[in-house]
Amino acid sequence: MVTYEDITDMLLSAIEEVGLSAHPEFWLNTQTLEREFACTVHAGSCEEAENHAACTVSCAWGPLDTVLSIDGAEGICDFFHEPDDACPHLQTDEVLPLTLDLSYTQPLRNMPMNRATLAELQTTMRLLKLRASEHSSRAVETQPNLALVTGENGLQADVLTLQQRVELPLWDPEGVSGFHASGERLSGHTTLGQRHRGDYGDRDERDEPHPEDWLPHLLAEVAADIARVLDALDAVRPAGRMGSEADGPPEE
Repeated sequence: MVTYEDITDMLLSAIEEVGLSAHPEFWLNTQTLEREFACTVHAGSCEEAENHAACTVSCAWGPLDTVLSIDGAEGICDFFHEPDDACPHLQTDEVLPLTLDLSYTQPLRNMPMNRATLAELQTTMRLLKLRASEHSSRAVETQPNLALVTGENGLQADVLTLQQRVELPLWDPEGVSGFHASGERLSGHTTLGQRHRGDYGDRDERDEPHPEDWLPHLLAEVAADIARVLDALDAVRPAGRMGSEADGPPEE
């Protein structure tokens, strides 16, 4: 089993391996008892970070994840009854995956909004969504957005953002199979067929999910995807004059 600390350490190691700079933060939500993690990632040095795209990776680790990481699926039974091989609590295929929220930002430095820049931004956002989707093997959703601010000469484009969501199987032994349609099996990973899911009497340690065997591989792919999307963001940066007031107020 893996813990919250294992997950964050694996992710930070994967980010470091692809040559990105990371600035992690950790919190505990005292109302929900969720442990929350956020990490700002960027390429290059920190001194030049404001001139390049960045990505904030965040996730929440709930009490159920803590129980599963410490006691396994049997730990859930302890809340209700004595452990029983036929108990449905042992079916970890019903446990939600760990969701990583990826929020990319590309500073535009108050690009003046007129017909030319609006058309350019629309083209840029479509191209960005296409390239980000192509470079993201793990993302299940990609959505670009544009943040506007009010300047002296009207509306200005401030930040181009891109939202992605990545779902990682932690406790379902078959959850990882969806990521490898070719049937590739990672080292140490045991796949349980549907026929075996109902046969709880034959459960043994080999049937228990071991996410520590496949998560480093998946997180390495996530980190590589982040690096590729950051490159794509810098590559499609609008050519308009950033921070310039020369274009004047928006056209009617």
